[in-house]
Amino acid sequence: MLPVVILAGGLATRLYPVTQKIPKSLIVIDGRPFIDHQLELLKEKGVTRIVLCVGNFGEMIEAHVGDGSRSGLEVQYSYDGDILLGTGGAIKKAARLLPDAFMILYGDSYLNIDIAQVVQRFYESNFPVLMTVYRNRNTLDTSNIIMKEGKIVRYDKKSRDPAMEYIDYGLIAIRKKVFDEYPANEPFDLSLVLSRLVDAGQVVGYEVTKRFYEIGSTSGIKETEEYIRTRKPDQYHE
Repeated sequence: MLPVVILAGGLATRLYPVTQKIPKSLIVIDGRPFIDHQLELLKEKGVTRIVLCVGNFGEMIEAHVGDGSRSGLEVQYSYDGDILLGTGGAIKKAARLLPDAFMILYGDSYLNIDIAQVVQRFYESNFPVLMTVYRNRNTLDTSNIIMKEGKIVRYDKKSRDPAMEYIDYGLIAIRKKVFDEYPANEPFDLSLVLSRLVDAGQVVGYEVTKRFYEIGSTSGIKETEEYIRTRKPDQYHE
């Protein structure tokens, strides 16, 4: 199983004032910090190794999670440092801890997905990037992807296009080499990397048929908490 990089270094300004004192990963969901639920789900899906990219309040996350042994995982940390590096810069800095291929997960995402199938599809595709996508049609959030014949042909988080029926689901499998051209210890966004690769025809899609859950907003927190309370441990959500 590929290791998973969790991006947990953002400021989470949408959840102020709560996240002015604690990181989003430690928001209590159903009686426990969210990251506990996230790590348990990853372990359930077969993941064994995690790299946490942290920045703001990163020490609090490390103090809580530790080396991951409590969850049956191996957890390592990559700190942004004095300057927040953004999602792309954080992964670039963490590259020293990563093998040639790995997965990326956002720190506020709770994705009940068959990860082993995602990894299998990634290797079968021979593409440098696989993006999981959901046919959203602007329901859960603004759709930002056009997919045709299994390939991502457009990815844009800023411009709206009626042809965009899909949204990035939140789990990506990727080759480390795609970050080689980007500078170290400088901020940049993962969406920039992905958009360039999409334009170059280098991104394959994996469609997930059931919705994602996230804690990036107050409404998302409520929905995620309800879902966590009711789901069964062996219940794939595809």
